[in-house]
Amino acid sequence: MRKTILFLVVLVTLPMAAKEYISLDGGHNLRGFGEERYSLSLMAEYGYNRTWGHMGNVDVFAHMPVVKNLQLDARMQYQSANVFTAAVVLRPTIDLPVGQLFAETEVLYKGVFRNRMHDFNAALSVGWRFDYVAVQIGGFMRVMDSWDRSWHSEDKYEVEPFNLLYRLEVFARPQTNNWNISVALSNKDDWQMERMWQPMFFLHSRYDIDEHWRVHLDGQMKITGMFHLNATFYAAYLRAGFSYRF
Repeated sequence: MRKTILFLVVLVTLPMAAKEYISLDGGHNLRGFGEERYSLSLMAEYGYNRTWGHMGNVDVFAHMPVVKNLQLDARMQYQSANVFTAAVVLRPTIDLPVGQLFAETEVLYKGVFRNRMHDFNAALSVGWRFDYVAVQIGGFMRVMDSWDRSWHSEDKYEVEPFNLLYRLEVFARPQTNNWNISVALSNKDDWQMERMWQPMFFLHSRYDIDEHWRVHLDGQMKITGMFHLNATFYAAYLRAGFSYRF
């Protein structure tokens, strides 16, 4: 009789003890509460760089679960420096006893209206995310072109066939907590992909008010002369906003 009762107790408590990991969603969705839902995020940014000076940006993110373990993200940004960016990410995931494996296929378009130029980026990467650490590595291709290029001349667009892509993020608290702070090192963010020797540094924070609402506060910096011997190159951004999960 005691063995039967013990067996039933173990059977009931095992599912309760199973760890609930947050689904990877680019960091803009709310914590998982058993199932994925659609979410929409709106962010405002202040930024400065040596090329464009002071600027204000508006960011819109949409997270859409397609089926279980398959997510689609769409995002758009408009900068007061007259730059428009749009990206789409398809992300299959595999939940493991420890953390979550994921792959990302991303296409990103940036239109630099002020300079009549644009570039197109396509990236493929894999990663592993668990309680306190997330790592990601892959590669991307970039095509750059001028709006004024003559299609009837020998002018050619610029192609970078392969660039290494990487990201390392460390979290202060487990992913299932209702607030968290993290620091990251990467050569990509939501709006740009840089060469491997041009890293960016990030400080992310978020707080989940309830099941539906989340607030964000993020900072980002490109350090002057870091690894690429360009002493006049730096930029800084501060972003704040909120997410709503339907």
